[in-house]
Amino acid sequence: MALEEERLEQVNESEDIIEKDEPAEMPDYEGDIISIIRSGISPKAMKNRLEDYHENDIAEVLPVLTQEERIKLWRILDAEMIAEIFEHTSEEDASTFMNEINVKKSADIISQLETDTAANILRLMSKEKRELLVDMTAPDVQKEIRLISSFDEDEIGSRMTANYICIRENITVPQAMQELVRQAADNDNISTIFVVDENDLFYGAIDLKELIIARKETKLEDLIVTSFPYVYGSENVEDCIERLKDYSENSIPVLDNSNRLLGVITSQNIIEAVDDEMGDDYAKLAGLTAEEDLKEPLIQSMKKRVPWLLILLCLGMLVSGVVGTYEKVISQLTIIMAFQSLILDMAGNVGTQSLAVTIRVLMDENLTGKQKAHLVGKEMRVGFCNGLLLGVLSFIFVGLYIFLFKHKTLAFSYLVSGCIGVSLLVAMLISSAVGTLIPLFFNKIKIDPAVASGPLITTINDLVAVVTYYSLSWLLLIQVFNLAS
Repeated sequence: MALEEERLEQVNESEDIIEKDEPAEMPDYEGDIISIIRSGISPKAMKNRLEDYHENDIAEVLPVLTQEERIKLWRILDAEMIAEIFEHTSEEDASTFMNEINVKKSADIISQLETDTAANILRLMSKEKRELLVDMTAPDVQKEIRLISSFDEDEIGSRMTANYICIRENITVPQAMQELVRQAADNDNISTIFVVDENDLFYGAIDLKELIIARKETKLEDLIVTSFPYVYGSENVEDCIERLKDYSENSIPVLDNSNRLLGVITSQNIIEAVDDEMGDDYAKLAGLTAEEDLKEPLIQSMKKRVPWLLILLCLGMLVSGVVGTYEKVISQLTIIMAFQSLILDMAGNVGTQSLAVTIRVLMDENLTGKQKAHLVGKEMRVGFCNGLLLGVLSFIFVGLYIFLFKHKTLAFSYLVSGCIGVSLLVAMLISSAVGTLIPLFFNKIKIDPAVASGPLITTINDLVAVVTYYSLSWLLLIQVFNLAS
C-alpha cells in the first residue's frame, strides 16, 4: 500500500509539472472590452474600466461594435482618450468615426491628436467640415495643421509632427533644463532636444541623457551635436526613407528651404512611411494603380485594376498574334506545343526575380552608371547559369518523357528536348536582361520603377519566350534536322 501511495504521489507531481509547463492562455481583451461597453454599468464606471486597457486593444474592437454602441462610447470617453484610440486606427476609419461625434468634441479630438495624424484625417473629410473643425481649434493648432496640410502626400513634410522640444543655442544648461520642463507639459517627445540659433535656423540636437547629467557650469555648445541628420519638408518620402532608416534616431528634424525647423519625423512616422511605400510598391508589382483594402467598394477596386489589365490584354493579344505566325511550325511538329508553357513560365519567373532585385537596388539613389552596368551583367550571368542548369535538366527529363510516354524514337525525343533546353537557356538569359533593363530605363526617365510590374514583365517575357522557342524549333528541328511530320 505504501508503495502504491508513493506512485500516486509521483503521478500527481508529474501532472502538476506538466500543468505548470503548459503556456498560459492569451487574455481575451477584445471580448472583455466588448462586454464592458455592452454592459449596463454607469458611464463613469465604464470609463474607469476601459482606462485599464491599451488604446490599441480598444481600437481593434471598434469595427465590431454597432454604430449605436460606438456613439455611446464617444459620449462616455473624453477627447484625450478618443484621440489616443484614433492614433491606433487607420485614418480612413478615424475619419468615418468622426461623423458619429458632435462637432465640438470632434474639434477637441483634433486638438489632442498628433498634428500629422490630425492633418491626414482632415484630408479625408469634406471641405466644409474640415474648415469648420480647424476654425474651432486653438490658433497654434490651426497653424500646425495648416503647415502640415500645405505639403503634398508624397512629401516628407506631410508626415512630420510638431511634438518636439526646441531651445536656443545661446542659453546655459540650467536654462535649457527649465525650458525642457516648460515645453514637456505640451510635448512628450523629449528624448532628443533640438537647437536653433537666434534666427530660428537649425543648429543641432542634444540627447536628453547628456543634458540631464551635464553640470550647470558645462557649456551648452559642448552638448550640441551639429552633425545631426535632417531632411527638407519638400523632399519626396520615397527618397528620404533609406536615409531615415540608416540613422536609427527617435526623431529627425524637418526643415524648410531656408533651413528653419518646421517639425520632426519620429520613428513611428518612419515605420508608417516604410509600410506605406512597401504597400504601394507591392500594389504596383501586382499591376494595381494603388494599394487596396478590404473595405474598399467594388467600383474603386475595379478602377485600380482595370488600367493595367487593359494594357496587359493588348500585350496578351500581341503574344497570341505572334504565336499565330508560327501556325505552320506547330502544324508540322505538334508535340512542341505541349512544352510552350514550360518555356513561358520559366521566362516570366526569371524576369520577375530580376525585377525584384533591380527595384531593391534602385532604392539607393547614389547608384553609379558602372554599378548599374554591373547589375545588368550580374543578372544576365545568373540567368545564363540558371538557364544552363535547367536546360540540361529539361534535356534529360523531357527527352525521357517523350521517349517513354509519347513512344517516339530516342533520337527524336532528345532532339526535341535539346531544342527545349536551348530555348530555355536563351529565354532565361534574355528575360533576366529584360527584367533588369526595363526598371532601369523607367528610373532613368523619372518613372517609378515599380511600375514595371510583375504582370508587365511577365507578358513581355512571354513574347520573348514565344519568339525564341518557336524560332529555334523551326530552325533546328524543321530546317536542320527535318523532323516535320
